[in-house]
Amino acid sequence: MSPEQSRQSPRSGARALEGIRVVDLSWVRAGPWGTRILGTLGAEVIKVEWPAPGSVHHNDRYTNTGRPEHIEPNLNNSHWFSEKNVNKRSVTLNLRNPRGRELLKRLIAIADVVIENFTSRVMQRWELGYEQLRAIKPDIIYVSLSALGHTGRDHPYRTYGPSAQALSGMTFLSGLPGKPHAGWGWSYLDDTGGIYGAIAVMTALHHRHVTGRGQHVDLSQVGSGLALSGSAILDATVNGRAMRREGFPPGNRTHWPGTPRLDNYRGPMVAPHNAYRTAPGGYNDWCAIVCRDDEQWRALAGVMGDPKWARGPPVAPPAGRVEAHEGRGGGGEGGGGPRQDEEEA
Repeated sequence: MSPEQSRQSPRSGARALEGIRVVDLSWVRAGPWGTRILGTLGAEVIKVEWPAPGSVHHNDRYTNTGRPEHIEPNLNNSHWFSEKNVNKRSVTLNLRNPRGRELLKRLIAIADVVIENFTSRVMQRWELGYEQLRAIKPDIIYVSLSALGHTGRDHPYRTYGPSAQALSGMTFLSGLPGKPHAGWGWSYLDDTGGIYGAIAVMTALHHRHVTGRGQHVDLSQVGSGLALSGSAILDATVNGRAMRREGFPPGNRTHWPGTPRLDNYRGPMVAPHNAYRTAPGGYNDWCAIVCRDDEQWRALAGVMGDPKWARGPPVAPPAGRVEAHEGRGGGGEGGGGPRQDEEEA
């Protein structure tokens, strides 16, 4: 970083991105999560907020997530907003108004990075595409985090993380063997998209330090999902083999294709290893049970009243327990011997 760049920000210190100023135009999740990381690393992040009440941008501050019900909502006590926007400064600008865009250009002129996660059309419509940004600041780094990128057939479409996950193939990869794909309970590509965005900013800053040139980093969420899918995508496209959800059903013991069945990359399999239904069978009536060795299995059998089926074959030896567990599909409703005995236990 040159002395001139360092003087652009009044902040100083030992963190990696001290002296870097980021104009944050992002919203919802992916973009703010990435700029939060940049702020944690010392960058001066200036979040440009939408001023109009009732907009998605504005209501984000009022979302009643993590705030006790007796506390009156205001601009500064929404957990949903604060979690994503720690270590940032803020300014409100109406970018649909020429005056608002003019003020933004003045801010960009003294910035190092501009980051946004709109669709590909928005910045062009405001006449703030990469070429216009370069005219304002020749070495500017512009990072766009749209779902489908700024080029290609689908770039005009608008979508969110879960849809990008499906388009990238990640949704298909999730779930149990022999079952329909399960999907992802959380908008996974919003968070990982933000992480990739932060990495892209730091890579572009290094490139600028070496060459003196800025760049436009066009990073799509679908592309992030493809990168995360890795070998499964290559196996399907190069070898014509679709990904199979094979192996031991419990999520944190899933078998990794191409590795020995009982010695995979997560370590040897054990059984039982799951969350099991308990009486009276309500929504929250579950118990997590893991037995890593014979001593733990005998202790569990003792808690169950030492039933006969728990002492003899096929479940007494560890390999027998694993085989019985797999045969039962992971035992989410129980595991080990006959179902009647399990339910009694």
